[in-house]
Amino acid sequence: MQRRLRFILSTLCCCSLAVAFSALLLSQEKGDTQRGKGRAKGNNLIRPLADLEKDLKGKLERIKVHGKSLEGNLEGDSADRDVFVYLPPSYQREPNRRYPVVYTLHGYGLHAEQWVGFANFGALEKDLSAGTAGEMILVSPDAFSLHNGSFYSNSQATGDWETFLGVELVGYIDSHYRTLANRQSRGLTGHSMGGYGTFRIGMKHPEVFSNLYAMSACCMLDTAEVTPAMLQLEAVTTKEDASKIPFGQKSPLARAAAWSANPKNPPLFFDLPVKDGKPQPWIAAKWMANSLMVMLEEYAPSLKKMKAIQMNVGLADGLLQTNRDMDQALTKAGVVHTFETFEGDHNGQVGLNFETKVLPFFSKQLAFSEGK
Repeated sequence: MQRRLRFILSTLCCCSLAVAFSALLLSQEKGDTQRGKGRAKGNNLIRPLADLEKDLKGKLERIKVHGKSLEGNLEGDSADRDVFVYLPPSYQREPNRRYPVVYTLHGYGLHAEQWVGFANFGALEKDLSAGTAGEMILVSPDAFSLHNGSFYSNSQATGDWETFLGVELVGYIDSHYRTLANRQSRGLTGHSMGGYGTFRIGMKHPEVFSNLYAMSACCMLDTAEVTPAMLQLEAVTTKEDASKIPFGQKSPLARAAAWSANPKNPPLFFDLPVKDGKPQPWIAAKWMANSLMVMLEEYAPSLKKMKAIQMNVGLADGLLQTNRDMDQALTKAGVVHTFETFEGDHNGQVGLNFETKVLPFFSKQLAFSEGK
């Protein structure tokens, strides 16, 4: 831990923020989705839920799962979370059959309902017909929060998402569905903030998951640089103020809630890396401590327990360089993995990658029967 802290402090002295994360995510939603309805005005990347369900041979269920670890979060977000569960075509016909499970994590600004259409869960059935994937259960929890995303972290402001995802949700799914309830049959994937969550939850719960696929993951190295946009956020002092912030400028509030919560600083209960126009390096250090390349200093042994890790990013994605840096950091740490790039940007090929890369990856790596 001391080595990790020295790394953080030295990096703070010489690094600037590697990526303007909010600007990258602006293209993902840009306020064009009708939250909770799963439709996107002018955004053909997100398939409407009704259209998706109409074509499915399997079944898509929307359930509520209570997270005890999310109770009492200072933001006031509900501890009862929407979760989408896709059941493959044979699930109803073969009552004695059990299935591997892939947990899928959405990006910043999305609800799970939108993510199901963005990733296009129906692609699994296309893969089944082509023989490139096996039948599996897909699970997507909704991690939308007061500031548009929990970052799948453990925070007094947002709740303990690490325990909710790695323990409570997995336990619920295993007890309510016919799963192969072992780590060899569980995978974890996500895009952008969800790619970050894939690595983070995988680092914290290697006893639960055996395979990871991170798509265009964010937050590899966040130095909390004080920018003009960050300075403007000092004026946000209430939830009402926060609700008026444009989407593309809001993610620092979500990261502060996730990584620098402060129960003694109501009503938003977090500290920004700037106060009275001046940087707060001790807050910036907290953000750095939650960056994946810094966490790797401590959690490389957890990732080495994975059967397979894969990550990809588009050549036109603003997160390209930080993903390349993470690839190099993983290699240096001795973590076996595969890194791929593709022609495309941050959002345009999520559905195609889910169909042609992610689902075949898990079909190859997961155990589809007991004892394998």
